[in-house]
Amino acid sequence: QEQLMESGGGSVQAGGSLRLSCQMSGATMSHYCLGWFRQAPGKKREKVAVFDDGKATWFAESVKGRFTVAEGNGKEILYLQMNSLKVEDSAMYYCAAQGLYDCYLGRELWEVWGQGTQVTVSS
Repeated sequence: QEQLMESGGGSVQAGGSLRLSCQMSGATMSHYCLGWFRQAPGKKREKVAVFDDGKATWFAESVKGRFTVAEGNGKEILYLQMNSLKVEDSAMYYCAAQGLYDCYLGRELWEVWGQGTQVTVSS
């Protein structure tokens, strides 16, 4: 059974950087479309980025130019590199997976989720 586990969260000052990791187990990452999401207290969950067919295919406007997504070489790991962090980036960050075809069709099923990792950005 496929599982996802995030790591790399922490506290950082505004302007700093963090790299989050999403480790997939029980499955091959290339068989899935992967997404990064975040949710701040009292706010709706927000999709941050999508990694599909070996490349980042979508970023939220709020993170464009600051966040990048890359996969680990030969490892079932997806990274979210976050630069120029802002206080408003503070949230619990999750990675999620759905079938490649679901992404191709524009579906938002995201059947598999990790437990999340907390990012706190202070001013």
